[in-house]
Amino acid sequence: MLLMIKKSTLMSICLVVLVFLAIILGGRIFVSMFYSEDTLKTKEECEEDYIKWVDYNVPCEAMKKALQLDIDSRDEEIQLNWIELLAYLAAKNGNNFGSYKDKQLEEIAETIRGGKTMKELTADMKYYDYYYEAFSAILSGFVGEYEVEVVDANAEDGRKHWEKKYGLKAFSPIAKNYPYSHYDDFGQSRSYGFARNHLGNDLMGQVGTPIIAVEGGIVEALGWNQYGGWRIGIRSMDSKRYYYYAHLRKNFPYQLDLKVGDKVQAGDVIGYLGRTGYSTKENVNNIQQPHLHFGMQLIFDESQKECNSEIWIDVYQIVRFLNSNRSEVVKNLVTKDYSRVYEIREQEPEGSE
Repeated sequence: MLLMIKKSTLMSICLVVLVFLAIILGGRIFVSMFYSEDTLKTKEECEEDYIKWVDYNVPCEAMKKALQLDIDSRDEEIQLNWIELLAYLAAKNGNNFGSYKDKQLEEIAETIRGGKTMKELTADMKYYDYYYEAFSAILSGFVGEYEVEVVDANAEDGRKHWEKKYGLKAFSPIAKNYPYSHYDDFGQSRSYGFARNHLGNDLMGQVGTPIIAVEGGIVEALGWNQYGGWRIGIRSMDSKRYYYYAHLRKNFPYQLDLKVGDKVQAGDVIGYLGRTGYSTKENVNNIQQPHLHFGMQLIFDESQKECNSEIWIDVYQIVRFLNSNRSEVVKNLVTKDYSRVYEIREQEPEGSE
């Protein structure tokens, strides 16, 4: 009997000690009895549960095909989503599009039309959710419903009216009817100031070529940077994308009325191609070849905006994709400034101001 009491007392004391330790350690000892150490996250780790790197390899041809499948299904009972199609393909091929064929997307579309949902198709795909979130951050502002001005077919005075459309509503960064050339130079080395990688796509063109806002957003940066020269930074309305346009023209780099805080629409003229930069002194042409440096930064958390681990993606294929939609512009002979010919109205994403 005495032995049983002693054992009972000892067990009670041990239990009290365990509870005390659990409280002191914030419950970690108690929780670790049920979960492995690998599953436990600190408070800081829980707060940083967002994407920290994206490698965008989707070719222009795949984007075009996925978009066409999306558009063609608008009047069908089963509607296809171009971002879902691309995310599925990336998850299936391990983000390797080296052997891409349109047939691959057509087969996915046919399977969905046959009754399978994307949720069912991706149930066992470990990385589909990652690719869908990443590709949505890149492409979500590119396609949707919008209204655009068009010239009345029977009007002799050039009268315009608004038409509702669905499809590609983002624009090439180079205005319509202006020549340019480019190649995939993302990641190439740069040495001015310090050794670093090139985090954009250089579009070679003529000085003064009107530069276009790819997407609607808010101007966050405007002014001189010793690396980018005269440059513009525009944040998308959903805050996921930061567009960077650099090396703008000496003396007349920007559209005259543009300032920080302005809201711009996709297709607006924002500046002019030049060769400024590589100087601590403002308004200096130290870039040999006139070109636009165009970059896109992804922002899943505000801490990523300006830090040592920013996410800049390769936009070469995106520039190729957007080449089919270029904003037509006209010059004001008095001010020498350019503006768009056809306006656009688009529905802003939820949560934007």
